[in-house]
Amino acid sequence: MQQNLGELAVGDKAVVKGFKAGQKEYRAKLLAMGLTKGIELVLTRVAPLGDPLEINIRGFSLSLRKAEAAAVLVERS
Repeated sequence: MQQNLGELAVGDKAVVKGFKAGQKEYRAKLLAMGLTKGIELVLTRVAPLGDPLEINIRGFSLSLRKAEAAAVLVERS
């Protein structure tokens, strides 16, 4: 079942499935940061107020705002 990255819980592993339609402003930025289809990621931390999120992807940590995370469609693995 697909969901957006912002809906994962800390420790969840997921695979990137694509991007939400109408999110062009974030898509190019996220692709440049390594969030491509098929890549596995782990949600490692969430700030106390829920924004930003930290994910581990391709061996490095990446912080994303909730709005950016909502543009990424993932499937738990």
